[in-house]
Amino acid sequence: MSDVARAAGVSVATVSKVVNGRYGVAQATVQRVQQVIHQLGYEASLGAQSLRSHRTNVLGILVAEFEPFSTELLKGASAGVTGTGYQLLAYSSGDVAGTAVGWERRSLARLSGTLIDGAVIVTPTVVETKQGFHVVAVDPHTGPSGLPTVDSDNFAGAVLATNYLLSLGHRRIGHISGRADLESSRLREAGFRQAMADAGVTVDEQLVRVGGFRIESAAGTAAELLALPDRPTAVFAGNDLSAISTINVARNMGLSVPDDLSVIGFDNVPESALVNPPLTTIMQPIQRMGAEALRLLVDLIAGVQRDIHIRLPTELVVRASCRAVPD
Repeated sequence: MSDVARAAGVSVATVSKVVNGRYGVAQATVQRVQQVIHQLGYEASLGAQSLRSHRTNVLGILVAEFEPFSTELLKGASAGVTGTGYQLLAYSSGDVAGTAVGWERRSLARLSGTLIDGAVIVTPTVVETKQGFHVVAVDPHTGPSGLPTVDSDNFAGAVLATNYLLSLGHRRIGHISGRADLESSRLREAGFRQAMADAGVTVDEQLVRVGGFRIESAAGTAAELLALPDRPTAVFAGNDLSAISTINVARNMGLSVPDDLSVIGFDNVPESALVNPPLTTIMQPIQRMGAEALRLLVDLIAGVQRDIHIRLPTELVVRASCRAVPD
């Protein structure tokens, strides 16, 4: 404020009045101070602002790490904040492994009440919020509970993926699942099993293995599947990263995708269209999930009464990583 006052030729008290919207300053002086503030790039301290007004007009989007799924969600939230009067703060807990329970609790304790007015938390393990602080969960580990939640139809998406492989004549279909503690992983495996049962095809339990939703862990799982004496003709991977890892492993083992092995993923992250061959996948509208979560949070803060669980549909995206079983 001293810098602004000196540049504008006014007192610090006058700058304070302008910044805080108080009366008693001539309009010409207000304009001159605001022009200097703009030129100097001055911004009020969020911490100090929250102490005065109990509001920062900043919303947080909290993630364990910035991987493809959370990055796409952030894009959607960034678009959704436009016109709301809020700014957006993206914050990573630094949990690179993505497995530490309680990362969101620590992040909320650090940010809530001083830097942000509410938060969107991506794939939280568990959330306990203080009274009056609003939180929206995107794809929580344990599924929807009492917490406002945005997710996609994981079960229906898995049915879509499996039925597509079945329609191509595949019967020996493998499934690389996500982590066992994730509801989205459980639902995708359940959808796979339901589609197989509806088609009258028995699931070979040797072909259902945990891949962990990560490239590194899925690689070992894919190698085990493809080394079996009677390997699968197709693999439904629980997410795109696992599917991309499966394609890379197949190539390293001398197998051609899709000639020797069909692969389908789940998510439709940008990387899925860039792999060779481009990945057939199930699209969950990740950016829209981020935008919907942001809008839900804004409404909750404003006291708008609305449904606090938003489930978005999934769609099949056909590219080049699957083919029909040869006659």
